[in-house]
Amino acid sequence: MATGPRYRVAFRRRREGKTNYHVRYKLILSKKPRVVIRKSNANTMLQLVVAEQIGDKTLLTVNSRELQSYGYTFSKGNLPAAYLTGLLFGKKMLALGIDEAIADIGLHASTKGNRIYSAIKGIVDAGVNVPHGEEILPDEERISGQHIKDYTGADIVAQFEQVREKILG
Repeated sequence: MATGPRYRVAFRRRREGKTNYHVRYKLILSKKPRVVIRKSNANTMLQLVVAEQIGDKTLLTVNSRELQSYGYTFSKGNLPAAYLTGLLFGKKMLALGIDEAIADIGLHASTKGNRIYSAIKGIVDAGVNVPHGEEILPDEERISGQHIKDYTGADIVAQFEQVREKILG
């Protein structure tokens, strides 16, 4: 281990591998609200965060578990649930009067068509301006859950459309 007067210990969150401060600095320099997207095996969580001098301030939080109140009964940790969560989040953002944000995916892998980009597609479809590339978003049939229906036989596509209509109102 390095010792001596010139050795400097890295920030704790950097040592733990939880924060990439170079990317965070660039996101904060944009001076736009951040859409923080975090996923787990069970659900997807989206937060609207504004950077302030004393610390970040969370304005809005939406979890995929909220889809139950709209009649969604399938898994909350899949692509269609992430899209619907993003759609719900986008509608709530517009209700707050915020129509522009920048995506913050944290340390999650940036893989074409994954749940993070499905959530971003939902936010964009709600009418919020989030910079993104069209080529990285998942296909429409994967967003609607057709791949799940083909595999399991469960009619997730019909329920997806019903919940989508309820959210869009």
